[in-house]
Amino acid sequence: MKKNSIYFALVIVFVSQCSYAQQKQNIYKKGWIDFNKNGIMDVFENPKEPVEKRVENLLSQMNTDEKTCQMATLYGYKRVLKDSLPTPNWKNEVWKDGIANIDEQLNGVGLKSSNEKNAFVIKNYIYPFSNHAEAINKTQRWFIEETRLGIPVDFTNEGIHGLNHTKATPLPAPIGIGSTWNKELVLKAGQIAGREAKALGYTNVYAPILDLARDPRWGRVLETYGEDPFLIAALGTQMVKGIQSQGVASTLKHYAVYSVPKGGRDGNARTDPHVNPRELHELYLYPFKKVIRDAQPMGVMSSYNDWNGEPITASHYFLTELLRWEFGFKGYVVSDSEAVEFIHTKHQVAPTYEDAVRQAVEAGLNVRTHFTPPTDYILPLRNLIKEGKLSMKTIDERVAEVLRVKFRLGLFDTPYVEDTKAADKIVGADKNADFVLDIQKQSLVLLKNEGNLLPLDKTKIKKVLVTGPLATETNYMVSRYGPQELKNTTVLDGIKEYLGKDVAVSYAKGCDAADANFPESELINFPLTTTEQNDIDTAVRLAKENDVIIVALGEDEKLTGESKSRTSLALPGRQQQLLEALYATGKPIVLVLINGQPLTINWANKFIPSILESWFPSQLGGRAIAETLFGDYNPGGKLSVTFPKTTGQIELNFPFKLGSHNTQGKEGPNGFGNTLVNGALYPFGYGLSYTTFSYSDLKVTPTKLNSQAEINVSVNVTNTGKRAGDEIVQLYISDKNASVVTYDSVLRGFERVPLQAGEIKTVHFTLKPEDLMLLDKNMKWTVEPGDFEIKIGASSEDIKLKETITVLP
Repeated sequence: MKKNSIYFALVIVFVSQCSYAQQKQNIYKKGWIDFNKNGIMDVFENPKEPVEKRVENLLSQMNTDEKTCQMATLYGYKRVLKDSLPTPNWKNEVWKDGIANIDEQLNGVGLKSSNEKNAFVIKNYIYPFSNHAEAINKTQRWFIEETRLGIPVDFTNEGIHGLNHTKATPLPAPIGIGSTWNKELVLKAGQIAGREAKALGYTNVYAPILDLARDPRWGRVLETYGEDPFLIAALGTQMVKGIQSQGVASTLKHYAVYSVPKGGRDGNARTDPHVNPRELHELYLYPFKKVIRDAQPMGVMSSYNDWNGEPITASHYFLTELLRWEFGFKGYVVSDSEAVEFIHTKHQVAPTYEDAVRQAVEAGLNVRTHFTPPTDYILPLRNLIKEGKLSMKTIDERVAEVLRVKFRLGLFDTPYVEDTKAADKIVGADKNADFVLDIQKQSLVLLKNEGNLLPLDKTKIKKVLVTGPLATETNYMVSRYGPQELKNTTVLDGIKEYLGKDVAVSYAKGCDAADANFPESELINFPLTTTEQNDIDTAVRLAKENDVIIVALGEDEKLTGESKSRTSLALPGRQQQLLEALYATGKPIVLVLINGQPLTINWANKFIPSILESWFPSQLGGRAIAETLFGDYNPGGKLSVTFPKTTGQIELNFPFKLGSHNTQGKEGPNGFGNTLVNGALYPFGYGLSYTTFSYSDLKVTPTKLNSQAEINVSVNVTNTGKRAGDEIVQLYISDKNASVVTYDSVLRGFERVPLQAGEIKTVHFTLKPEDLMLLDKNMKWTVEPGDFEIKIGASSEDIKLKETITVLP
């Protein structure tokens, strides 16, 4: 009898499990999904209904627990999530009622050297790519099938150096991308990142960064496109369009005024930007406004700094009035890590953490993201609602904005990766090797080439010494925000592979990237140790035996980046001593710079004949550098940041207000000043080539116009040299008589133009009324009557042609 009871019990359990599995399978109907499992097609489940009706219908069915779950991020496996795939215990977690997004789920970050027992299994979910797509589908399936309303998850991931996934396609550091000045190339980069994200199951890419690099000491200069708002906006627009063309969201970083902490300080500072209201709108908000209006990104990340005493993430002015009402943003806002907590802990404008949560939500924050469990945010939210401190109307607005994006992404129509096997054919650096090499080469900037030492002729060279601490380093090629576990080509390897057996290549490290006393050694001159002297002596001895010296100097990943701002911009450690010792041999020297921010290389600029700026190259950086040094590729990149001569000149950047870069007077009533160094080492927009270019036949029409007219500009550019090359044609505007003090000039157009030797091309620009606008005395955007100078040049300081136009009153 007892056996029969057990048997019947097992049968009942088996039947109920089968029934439940069948019930879950039955939610997938022809042309729609029964997310709430009620057997009928609700409005929100109907793909033919307008998005607004679907959002309204779903919101009406949600309870408080479900709504608050749509306002938090669950960080993926090994960050917060302890499980690589759903487990039965998930029914006991807060996300049993859903979640807004899951960030960095199984993307490979932090798992390279995992020693845990199931490390192989976990890594197998990351690569092969098809396995990752299937793992994402399993996670998505749990949320759709096991939660009451089945609201799909938005799977987010970083993407500023290429998609942040093991073995995905890498990009150079954004500062290198900015130095390409190539809009079509950046569009393609976005398309690749978006396509790989889509194939792997990610639905939202955190890119691009639209912050301005106005203080070169700041550690994250390398993650920006540059210092100029127009250039950043133009490239950022293309990156967003590229990513979102593949059916995934692009989330802009970091809104707003994030990149100018006082004194360039990073790390635990990250606050107190000294930016006046006019600069705020004309410089720092310009890229966000422009990109939002022109590309309609679906996401924005709110920053953790303050402005004018108000934390951005607690600011209704920034998150609602500007972002949504003025700029027209239609997506959802996710916080940068700890931004909500900082409202209470760092900025101290909230007496409690719970009040910080209230302030953020009322300001306009949709989703809190931090490296702690989502309960840390969701439970205070629920308590605020329960106590009547946060209205359900506000909650509904924030949740609706999240749901709207999920509907726009098609997550309620096709929530799964439909062809997981396709990921193996789509994703990977090997699938885009030609592009990886091309964008890397286009990012290179030739800073100096005295006597045309470059390109080197390998038929006339028998022996080459490659030296310097960055010659064999790879850590700068692997970003926390980009692909992992790629086979990277160092500078030494690139040169060896390029020269093969034709030229003998020797190597000596010369010195470490930084000495043992760094960064104190930037304040105090410590004597060389015996080892340091021996390393330099070894490099010098080898240099005397070689025909040419290629020295790779600058910064590695440990010396610059997030939370790694610097107080000096000189070559770190013993690198300057190494360079001077090599120079003393009398051998021709090529300096390859690898760095994340402008460096004050005054000595090198004066004495070293050839200097190539490489920034932080990615996987094929060594090959790109070798092909450029030996002439297979003609460098055409231009600087997107100003190089100061000394940190004492900071702030020295473009654009700048009239007169702010003037020298000291030597004549007149106050003509007794001659006590400082003036001018940039290399100005914004600067870059040389192995060929030469000339400009002619500038045409501007009309030259007299009303304030809302468009202006057509054309100019002929000729390659006057003997080899093909790219010229970056730059258009600047100067307002000659305004009601407020304006910038000396502003960038308002650029084109990267490839030209064969002797070839002439006509470059066209169309200027719109917004290109002539300024903020008047009443802080209103307007086009004022008066004269404007249209300038065409090869850099901000190398202006070739000018024409004056007049806006009529």
